[in-house]
Amino acid sequence: MEETYLLNVEGVKKKILHGGQGELPKLQDGSKITFHFQTLKDDFERTVIDDSREAGMPMEIIVGKMFKLEIWETLLSSMRIGEVAEFWCDTIHTGMYALVSRGMRRIAEGRDPLEGQKHRCGMGNMFDYHSTGYDDLDELQRTPQPLIFIMELFRVEDPSAYKRDTWAMNKEEKLAAVPVLHSEGNRLVLRREFAQAAAKYQEAVICLRNLQAKEKPWEDGWLKLESLVTPLVLNYCQCQLELGEYYEVLEHTTELLQKHNDNAKAYFKRAKAHAAVWNEREAREDFQRVAHLDPSMAAAVKKELKQLGERMRKKHVEDRKRYQGLFQSPQGL
Repeated sequence: MEETYLLNVEGVKKKILHGGQGELPKLQDGSKITFHFQTLKDDFERTVIDDSREAGMPMEIIVGKMFKLEIWETLLSSMRIGEVAEFWCDTIHTGMYALVSRGMRRIAEGRDPLEGQKHRCGMGNMFDYHSTGYDDLDELQRTPQPLIFIMELFRVEDPSAYKRDTWAMNKEEKLAAVPVLHSEGNRLVLRREFAQAAAKYQEAVICLRNLQAKEKPWEDGWLKLESLVTPLVLNYCQCQLELGEYYEVLEHTTELLQKHNDNAKAYFKRAKAHAAVWNEREAREDFQRVAHLDPSMAAAVKKELKQLGERMRKKHVEDRKRYQGLFQSPQGL
């Protein structure tokens, strides 16, 4: 269409290139919008800056999750499914584009989009960067200018219609997700699918750690979340024991015991990991702590110590034979 449509937003012009279908989608916090976009300079050549099709994947944003280029939510909210539209946006809306583009490009390259970024507001981060790492984006940072966005809207999904990544959840949603993930992990353990179970436990821990980061350490809110974290970490470590990832178990149990040095189950799992990597002294010390902290586990400790002793004796015999073979002179010499 040749006619230019003005949105009720200062500094924005819209031109519909291909009409969409149905009514305007109803966007709400948590809705996921999937679309392709092309970003062009407002110059004679209409120089292309970014093209999601060339990157090989459509763009997705979650409504209400503080996407750095807020104008995009406004633009997309004016579109119907299947519509292709061109938007001219004045400089007041495009000042953050260089940072947004930098992150998208790094993701497409398989790199961390936040690497080197300080935990500050968007404009603060802008001044922190001496360079984005891309010459054309550095130019946009130095001289903000109007940009043209050509967008094709594919779909809008309500929050309940798709599995949301944990980063996109609010506090209440994260808390609600934790018991579900815990239960799914337990179900997978019963099926001996330990890697998949570990992933569920880990995702639940990440939810809780994100929430903990907003609480003051060792105060009531932090402690309540920590009480949920601990059993999940222990379950995760049990899965790693089953998978033979002993050094990871040592790392996580040691970190846990630095906060909770009376947790018998953490000592027990760490002892088993020590035993598996032939750290006999450390394993025995941890098993003894378990028996002291929780007498009900004494029988299990006794069994583990017996197995450890048998394994170590067998290892010593094998080592002795190996060393004897190294120092024996070949016959005939």
